[in-house]
Amino acid sequence: MDFSERSAGAVHCARSLACHFGSELTLLHVLMPPQCEFGAVDVAGSLLAELCRDRAQQATLELGSFMAPALDSLKVHRVVLEGDPSTTIVDYAHREHTSLIVMPTHGYGPFRRYILGSNTAKVLHDADCPVWTGTHLSETPAAVAAPFHHVMCAVDLGPQSAKALAWAMHFSREFDARLTLFHVTACDPQLRSSAGDALNNLRSQVGATTAELDVESGEASRQICAAAQRLHADVLVIGRGSAAGVYGRLRTNAYAIIRESPCPVVSV
Repeated sequence: MDFSERSAGAVHCARSLACHFGSELTLLHVLMPPQCEFGAVDVAGSLLAELCRDRAQQATLELGSFMAPALDSLKVHRVVLEGDPSTTIVDYAHREHTSLIVMPTHGYGPFRRYILGSNTAKVLHDADCPVWTGTHLSETPAAVAAPFHHVMCAVDLGPQSAKALAWAMHFSREFDARLTLFHVTACDPQLRSSAGDALNNLRSQVGATTAELDVESGEASRQICAAAQRLHADVLVIGRGSAAGVYGRLRTNAYAIIRESPCPVVSV
């Protein structure tokens, strides 16, 4: 988090989830080293050390008071670290065995759906745990209840599909939400039929017997986001590799899905 409105929305979202699951919540702020942030500067070592101390103290004070009343009922860790933001976030998540990273995308104003911040992209690529992102996190209401009524899981039938569906299934059951298993294929009746069979097998394999199946044809990111809008999905789950981005057709389209989705996206 960086104390922005987008970060506040991410904290509201994380708070709702932490309240529901009884989880610990970590607010992590990463300071860029001055020499990286401002480039090479001719500053005496003592002055640079003092600047680092001042920035760290200020960040610690801001983080300590950030949304304190709203988070009073939770066990909250407030951590300030220094380093490259994406690398530091991922390393901390690995070290602390984090279950979920919540962070906003980097969009602003009317262009927010067309921009994905480099730090978000790197975290999505490198993190082992699921990553919850969304262009609309700044609009998340400051409420305890998490209104998840419909979960949509988009799979490409690659290696991560079962893991993504399992996560979506458990999440939907936790909130007694409707679950739709979605796949995009080429415009070929035979492919649509075989994809439907594969989805049915995947549903049986994972045990998501109540998941509704939906197969569409066309461009993957466009069809997935349109379906999320049409189905009024509250969260969209997609699969990805732990160190190789998103598999199959979703690998190419993952960032577009995250940017353009009408609801938060969880990359598993």
